[in-house]
Amino acid sequence: MAEGFANLYGSDVLKASSAGLAPTPSVMPETVEVMAEMNVDISRHVPSRYDLLTIVNYDVVVNMAGFRLPGPAPKELIEWQVQDPYKSRIDVYRAVRSDLEQRVMRLILDLRRRRL
Repeated sequence: MAEGFANLYGSDVLKASSAGLAPTPSVMPETVEVMAEMNVDISRHVPSRYDLLTIVNYDVVVNMAGFRLPGPAPKELIEWQVQDPYKSRIDVYRAVRSDLEQRVMRLILDLRRRRL
C-alpha cells in the first residue's frame, strides 16, 4: 500500500519499492481491492524480500515490520508502527490504507522540503 501511494503521489521526489522480512507469495486480494478503491492499481505488484545487498542503494528506508532490520543500518531509517491487516476484515485493510496514505503524504512533503 505504501509503495503504491508513494509512487503515485511522490514521483517528483522518490521512487519507492517495497520489501518484507517475510513476504507473502502474492499481494492479498483485500489489499488490491482497497487500493483500487483509491484508484491505485497494485494488482501486478509482486512481494519481494528485504535484500541486504541492495539496501546501500537506498537513501531512505521505512521500516514497518515492527522488528529490527537485519544487517547494516541504512543511510536513513524511519520507523513506522503500522498494523498488519493480514487476514483481517476489509474494514481493517481500509483503516491501514488510510493510515499509510497519511504517513506517506507527510514523508513526501518532508522530502520536498529537503529539496528546497
